[in-house]
Amino acid sequence: MPPSSNTESEPQPTRAGERIAKLLARAGIASRREIERMIANGRVALDGHILTTPATVLTSLHGVTVDGNPVAAPAPARLFRFHKPAGLLTTERDPAGRPTIYSRLPKGLPRLMPVGRLDLSTEGLLLMTTDGELKRQLELPATGVERSYRARAYGQVSQEQLEELMLGVEIDGVRYGSINANLERRTGANVWIELTLAEGKNREVRRVLEHLGLKVSRLIRTRYGPFHLGDMPVGAVDEVRQHDLIVFRKALTGPGGGKAASNLQLSGRVKAIDEDVAEAPAEPSDPAPANRAERRNRPAPAKRPGTDRPARPSPAKPAAKGQEKFGVGQRRRHRVVANKNSKPAPAGEGEAAGQRKPRRDAAPDASRPQRDPRRDAKSAQPQRAPKPPRDDDDGSPLLYRPKRRYRPSDRRPRPPAKRGPRT
Repeated sequence: MPPSSNTESEPQPTRAGERIAKLLARAGIASRREIERMIANGRVALDGHILTTPATVLTSLHGVTVDGNPVAAPAPARLFRFHKPAGLLTTERDPAGRPTIYSRLPKGLPRLMPVGRLDLSTEGLLLMTTDGELKRQLELPATGVERSYRARAYGQVSQEQLEELMLGVEIDGVRYGSINANLERRTGANVWIELTLAEGKNREVRRVLEHLGLKVSRLIRTRYGPFHLGDMPVGAVDEVRQHDLIVFRKALTGPGGGKAASNLQLSGRVKAIDEDVAEAPAEPSDPAPANRAERRNRPAPAKRPGTDRPARPSPAKPAAKGQEKFGVGQRRRHRVVANKNSKPAPAGEGEAAGQRKPRRDAAPDASRPQRDPRRDAKSAQPQRAPKPPRDDDDGSPLLYRPKRRYRPSDRRPRPPAKRGPRT
């Protein structure tokens, strides 16, 4: 006899523990689908008995072995940032043989899982983690972790049309949530738009902008929660500090949820993967001016005195022969530098060879001629002001001296020819 409807409506007791595939994936053994295939091949055992179904529910991995090796307890979760370039698939392998993100990751990293997906032509920040539970928390729309994008699109759109996206939009039967979109600038026939959303459905940004009559030519993810792309080089990978990750996970499960966690002010310090990369990211340089008004209002660089050329550090001159150990431009008045053609100087009456000469501020020596005071008075006179530059002077060095133009007044009269007497 079939059970009654009252029996079906009664709540079922929840099972304690999780599926073994989920626990093994969290421990970093393999993905869930790969673990299911490993169980089907008889490679996973529990207390010496080979498991035949992936529906086994466990509370811990105590007694579980893979290929005869015991499984260690899962390590603390780790989170990495990756600047994904365009042209890479966010997958582990591709049947068509196209390049994936794992082909660009450096060797020696643990098994990483991407948080969400970026399309083949989409670039920007891609978070990768070793913990499947953290990956799920970041991806769920119910968590509300914000993502920010910058899109370059072809077409015309107004700020009023973008503000209507705050109420959500339905496209082809799919309902998209609230999107905070702002028009950054226009560059010819293209527009740059900044969008912030909390769902991250498949191709959501492209479909919403195409719904407004725009054609997206470039899409960059600049932020995921409190983690920003910043000035990270393309293809670079770094690890988020464990302290920042712990603070983020506490805020994620707190009362504010994903919105409060997205507005966190973290330290911003990362652990570099490559030894040549610094521990902390470099200070961001001044961005290039976006339009003519910013270029016009940008402060002019300092100029050289008396010229219109910008000031720049003078290049170091190579050291002269025999001056290498004294430094570039250092005077050698206090020490005699030996040369291969020089001869040792004979000892004089007042000083021996090799001794230093007295300083200028020392007591005057009657045996040496004193400096002419008229020379000091001449050097104390004010220097002549530099000549103003000509209109055609671009500051470049004069490579040749132009000849003086010939003038008729420069011709000297020829003396009369001397003629002898006629014969």
